[in-house]
Amino acid sequence: MNKIKTPPHNIEAEKSVIWSIFIDKDSFYQVSDLISTDDFYDEKHKIIWDAILNLQARHTPVDLLTVSDFLEKKWKLEIIWWIEYLAEIASEVPTSAHIWAYWKIVKETATRRNMITAWNEIIWYWFDESKDTIELLEKTEKQVFSISQTFLKDKFVHIKDILAGRFDFFSKKHNWEIDEEAEKAVIYSHFKWIDEKLNWFKPSELIILAARPAMWKTALALNIAQNAAINWKKNVWLFSLEMSKEQLVDRLFCSTIWVDSWKLHKWMLNDEDFAKLWMWLDQLWKANIFIDDSVWASLSEVKAKCRRLKMEHGLDIIVIDYLQLMTSWNPALAANRVNEISEISRQLKALARWLSVPIIALSQLSRAVESRPWKIPQLSDLRDSWSIEQDADVVFMMYREEYYEPDTERKWITDLFIRKNRHGPVWRIELKFQKEQMKFFDSETKNLTWGFVG
Repeated sequence: MNKIKTPPHNIEAEKSVIWSIFIDKDSFYQVSDLISTDDFYDEKHKIIWDAILNLQARHTPVDLLTVSDFLEKKWKLEIIWWIEYLAEIASEVPTSAHIWAYWKIVKETATRRNMITAWNEIIWYWFDESKDTIELLEKTEKQVFSISQTFLKDKFVHIKDILAGRFDFFSKKHNWEIDEEAEKAVIYSHFKWIDEKLNWFKPSELIILAARPAMWKTALALNIAQNAAINWKKNVWLFSLEMSKEQLVDRLFCSTIWVDSWKLHKWMLNDEDFAKLWMWLDQLWKANIFIDDSVWASLSEVKAKCRRLKMEHGLDIIVIDYLQLMTSWNPALAANRVNEISEISRQLKALARWLSVPIIALSQLSRAVESRPWKIPQLSDLRDSWSIEQDADVVFMMYREEYYEPDTERKWITDLFIRKNRHGPVWRIELKFQKEQMKFFDSETKNLTWGFVG
């Protein structure tokens, strides 16, 4: 008879991780981002670790009494029981010096348990003969990959390990050699002056595209996304809280096939327009553009969807329209919109780094622009939070003179101000806009420099 095996675990190592944090508060920061509550096998240890995380989040000291008190209030268990159990752990763990070794044992046993669970599920997938073999192989690979990602973490890197790679990169640039890996990572906007002045959109960058209403910021963001997907075969995720997926696709139709947006909206297309629509449909069909128009999506949901898309299809650039419509769904931040937007911008920057893709987030500007004689936007006009300016690598601001001065000679010209550029100069760029097709073009006008941002 087959014996039922106990899942891999090491109770002593779990106790050692917990008590190391009681002995030395700095131990928590060595392993806090490397271990989760579910990594513990013993239910008591899961409860204790959850208490430690809660106390740390509240900036409360972690010791025998604070943890026991928290557990007594949350779980309604006698405080004396927890004190006795924690004292028992203390007698078994004399030092915190080896917390890294303790963590490794806990994490390895947790990974083994997760892999066993995954394989049990995978076995049942394969018993289903109605499923396609290729589909099952992909599902198996993704499930195993997701577990491996929770185990592998970035480590500290000595500068010497970075220098060789950077010198090789600059050497290729100096000799005009093509670095295929670097070329794959950058995103071209397909607008000459934007690409030249910014040196393209790069992985891990948070790019803010800000403007007052009616400046056509959504149209510009869609043009950039469309160019990346169609001309450079990139995988693009459009996340829109303002427009439906049908409205976004209609705009993509107009700019791709040069159909008047008003005629399309009113369905006044002639036979020639309709033939053009059909002819160019295949181009959009093949573009790797993924659209999400969830109205009340939380920040955590956006992050989860991005990670899943990255794993399942690959992801090269994210466009979010727009930042002020996002919510953190965090009750602690709900009462203060400025703090909530600050948290959202910080998390978007962290997400860009984690996924190693550029994120273009559209942003509204404050009404203060309208109340002054000089309407050209400044960084101080960013709405709801100064943190947006701090977190962003690049801040674009759009301005249409025609909107405020209808008699101007600068019809259909949009000024695109690069107000912040973490890696280079700030500029004013002129773009032409064809409103009927919702499409921007490069302007022949000489662009003006406005200084340098370090």
